[in-house]
Amino acid sequence: MTAARVAVAVVALLATFTIGIAVGSVPLAPGEVWAGLLRGDAPASAIVRELRVPRVLLAFLVGGGLGLTGAALQALVRNPLADPYLLGLSGGAGLGAVLAIAAGTGSAWAVPASAFAGALAAVALVYRLSVVGGKRLDPRVLLLAGVVVGAFAAAVMSAIIVLSDAPQLRNAFLWLLGGFSAASWDSLRLFAVYALLPLGVLLLSARALDLLALGEETAMHLGADVERVRRRVYLAASLLTAASVATCGIIGFVGLVVPHAVRRLWSPLHRALMPGAFLAGGTFLVLADAAARSILRPIELPVGVVTALVGVPLFALLLRRSLT
Repeated sequence: MTAARVAVAVVALLATFTIGIAVGSVPLAPGEVWAGLLRGDAPASAIVRELRVPRVLLAFLVGGGLGLTGAALQALVRNPLADPYLLGLSGGAGLGAVLAIAAGTGSAWAVPASAFAGALAAVALVYRLSVVGGKRLDPRVLLLAGVVVGAFAAAVMSAIIVLSDAPQLRNAFLWLLGGFSAASWDSLRLFAVYALLPLGVLLLSARALDLLALGEETAMHLGADVERVRRRVYLAASLLTAASVATCGIIGFVGLVVPHAVRRLWSPLHRALMPGAFLAGGTFLVLADAAARSILRPIELPVGVVTALVGVPLFALLLRRSLT
């Protein structure tokens, strides 16, 4: 990465974080943002430090994790349409969360814990269906198994929502559309604990994914343990996505669109693509969350709605350019 690119990335991150902290039900000027960050006695310090900084950091980490996961899965299954939610994770996590909401659990951690458990159950089921002959993980079967498990979970989830009363129905829909309204320093720390290891595993797998992109036989001749790489990447991507969904609900299109954009504008090599996808994914989600808080202020839109509204035309544009 050149010095110019590093400088551009640093400036973009500072601008993104400033925008993310500044917008909301109480708009802040850039000077108030930095005063609140640097001085504990500043008028806006409570809003900045206790509410918006953890929200922006959580959105950045979740977006970066989804972008990184999307890039890894697209290389793993060798399919440019693969994304973190294609493998049944969103269905399993959504089903776990909806069950907790329908049961009326009072604990603040009941819904995230249930979503994480549901995602892990979906991961285990998809993996078991995808292992051919008890040994080999087949990427083609992995995609099909993910679609089947996700469709089954969505059907059960729809039945539960239909049978729920109105307040539970609304809570379930809001959670399924994703958002960071419940972000706090505690949720940020919890996500960081779960996400640190899979993030490191995926970043360290960049060279192996470059070899996989050359084909299975070529990768084996160049010294890659293909089966071990596949299992390691799938498990790390699944755990990272499960932690993201459990923390903030289902936010689509980040893991699909961001790797395509970075691959086209930055580099197709995973040693540059993976960190680029993390930075771009985090930046995209922070800005999407800022838009969700400011478009219809004081009403806050679900972040998943904003990412879909932006992601669909952006993906269509990238797809059109790639075909011309």
